[in-house]
This record gives sequence, structure tokens and C-alpha cells, in this order.
Amino acid sequence: LPLKKVLYIIAETAEALDYAHSQGVIHRDIKPGNIMYLESGKVKVTDFGIAKAVSSSQTKSGIILGTPNYMSPEQINGKDIDGRSDIFSLGAVFFQLLTGQLPFGGKTLTELFYQITQVKHVSPREINPRVIKPCVQLIDKALMKNPEQRFQTAKDFAKYLRLLSDKIDQLKAKAQS
Repeated sequence: LPLKKVLYIIAETAEALDYAHSQGVIHRDIKPGNIMYLESGKVKVTDFGIAKAVSSSQTKSGIILGTPNYMSPEQINGKDIDGRSDIFSLGAVFFQLLTGQLPFGGKTLTELFYQITQVKHVSPREINPRVIKPCVQLIDKALMKNPEQRFQTAKDFAKYLRLLSDKIDQLKAKAQS
């Protein structure tokens, strides 16, 4: 997808997640299959089937819900989660949209979980050298292992995505004039 479209889709998704989070709902399964880009240009976040109300009781110990490749370290480790877990998952989707690959992988679920919880993802530029540095910085922040180091709200993530998109527009306009 063109970079501007990727930035738009991720920003719209972040804003939708911010709304859900403001209502006390954590999605817990953000992945490309749950983000719809409609012909109208609107973005819809779907499948709140395993969403968790922040105030509800924790999932039974030992039960993991979500799609493994997009899960946050805290989901994998069975810790309490909040909206920052969805931000991690959205960071993985952002990485995938820019590179065509997932940020973490493994031959087994154990290897995958180790990668997500312990190993820094490869730079998206190693896979796709055309990924611009500001996108790398946004992905790096969204995929921090420690939720305290990520964007603290999906709204903040969306804000930076929109600022980058606007900056690209300004640079293109400047180049054309």
C-alpha cells in the first residue's frame, strides 16, 4: 500500500481504539483481519469478540486469547493489560503493512513468544529500505516491550501518525512548487 494510505489506516484504527479504550474496552486481537478498509475510505475495527472490559475480572490463568503474532508481551506473560497492549498489536500491523512481514516470528509458539517478549524486532528498513525513518521511530515506540515506554494512549499514536502524514503533504507541496 502507498505510505499515505498506511498512515491513514493505522491512524484511523488508533483513533477507533482510543474510543474503545475511553469506554473501558480493550480489543485484545488487533490484526489485519480485524481492520476493514471500506470502499468509502472509512476504516472499521471489527471482531470485538474477545474484547475485555477493563473493570471485568481477569482471564482464567493459563488461557491465552488473541492472535499470537500480534500479541503484546504482557498478554503473553498473563499480566494485566490495558490499551497499550492494543497499541503494541497495532504497531505490529503497521510494521507488516510497511514490510510485508511480521515483526516477530518463530518455528514454534514458544519461539514466537520468546521473540515477542525478549527480542527487539528487526528494523523495518532491513526488510524494506524505502521505509522512512519517522515510521521506524513510530514502530519502535509502539513495539516497546515495556508498556510504560510505548505511546500511552492510542490517541497519542494517532496524533504522531497524522503529523507525519501532514509533513509528507507539506514536503510534496514544497517540492512541486
